[in-house]
Amino acid sequence: MSKEILMVVDAVSHEKSVEKEIIFDAIELALASATRKKNSGDIDVRVAIDRLTGDYATFRRWEVISPEVDLSDEDELEELEGFEFHPERQVWLDDAQEQDPELQAGDFIEEPMDSVEFGRIAAQAAKQVIVQKVREAERAQIVEAYTGREGELVGGIVKRVERGNVYIDLGGNAEAAIFREEMIPREAVRGGDRIRGYLREIRSEPRGPQLFVTRTAPELLIELFRLEVPEIGEGLIDILGAARDPGSRAKITVRSNEPRIDPVGACVGMRGSRVQAVSNELAGERVDIIPWNDNAAQLVINAMQPADVLSIVVDEERHSMDLAVDEEQLSQAIGRGGQNIRLASQLTGWELNVMTVEEAEAKSGAEATKAQAVFMEQLDVDEEVAVILVQEGYTSVDEVAFVPEQELLDIEEFEEDIVQELRNRARDVLLMQAIAKEEKLDAVEPAADLLEMDGMERQLAFEMASRGIITMEDLAEQDVDSLMEIEGMDETRAGELIMTARAPWFENENENEAEA
Repeated sequence: MSKEILMVVDAVSHEKSVEKEIIFDAIELALASATRKKNSGDIDVRVAIDRLTGDYATFRRWEVISPEVDLSDEDELEELEGFEFHPERQVWLDDAQEQDPELQAGDFIEEPMDSVEFGRIAAQAAKQVIVQKVREAERAQIVEAYTGREGELVGGIVKRVERGNVYIDLGGNAEAAIFREEMIPREAVRGGDRIRGYLREIRSEPRGPQLFVTRTAPELLIELFRLEVPEIGEGLIDILGAARDPGSRAKITVRSNEPRIDPVGACVGMRGSRVQAVSNELAGERVDIIPWNDNAAQLVINAMQPADVLSIVVDEERHSMDLAVDEEQLSQAIGRGGQNIRLASQLTGWELNVMTVEEAEAKSGAEATKAQAVFMEQLDVDEEVAVILVQEGYTSVDEVAFVPEQELLDIEEFEEDIVQELRNRARDVLLMQAIAKEEKLDAVEPAADLLEMDGMERQLAFEMASRGIITMEDLAEQDVDSLMEIEGMDETRAGELIMTARAPWFENENENEAEA
């Protein structure tokens, strides 16, 4: 039997490329299980196999336990609640220390017992345990092999397709999953096809795949270009951003670190060979290659290709830009379903609004007229001064109050005394607005339940009260959009506050259901 055990260990270890120690552990568990079944009862058994000779010994053991707890410690009492003593495999610490005073809780007392033969029954049980252990070892090896490789391009053969989810064989017993939502829409994939993807996540799962791949991430596009364009791998060209509508269209921005290299031409390749190879890998996805520019406005103009942008207005505060195009190119600039403008916005990180030249002029004129009216009313200046401020790019009283003084002095029509007067008036206006806001907040006091609600701050409660939200009930009836009008509020916090205010509703419903 000893030789048979060693033969099994050698054969399985060689066949499955699993360490022998894992196979020994599996056989020990199988023999222990067979021993428990033979002796019946809820006993604890340990089997020890000699790794050199294959001889093995069996021991029955009892765990040394101590239920002593601090009766004043609620946590310890909760742990003791429901505790059951099993004399077949447990022994009290006091009784154990009568045999060996050095024993402590958590130790084991062992006694030799008859071993079962490594026969048909034990071998069958061992086989089941070995298979499980081998699978666990293989999965551990896969995780170890791929750990740290998140973000890499991986490829393999499609093993099967289930409900739109694709499972691919990466080789070396590694299997990866591409879930339906991570697949390119309407992409036809069949068993045996070779496919590539972007390794998004490595997660240890008890069953099923552990490697999770995506075909829709912009990073996949970048990695494919890195593979097709040697200059990218050599660091001569950088890809600084990518945006995709998977399977339909994509945009990437590229920059050359070598003046003699045209980054767009290098990525396109001879007769479009390089970009076509990437497109073919992505189910025919059309890729626009955009030259990078450090100037945000020029980058946006480049990203809007193939539409020509005639004028652009940048709003730094809102991080948005208004783009004007010819009316004939408006549909092209927007793209089918807003695709072009959406991808350009994702690529550049700016909120983009596209319109015709006529619409842009009308909007600009309306904003200029509005700004002039604000300056004339709040700063008490004539139309001429208001027009000059607007023409110089000022749109609010805040800008006049806090812009560096030299910028105003650089305006040809303004002398030093005019600049000082404008700044003083602007600051007075802002001060009066702040005082008025405080008075408005103090005019209506929030109810006690709103003030004391979890997550509520006093200043915020008074702000809500000034808007008619005085009680928790008032807050419970609001929606997220209405709270977003409050300065400094975000969607997450607005939702949490509303749900906290609605908590009494659900408590009442539960009470009514219980009574019914």
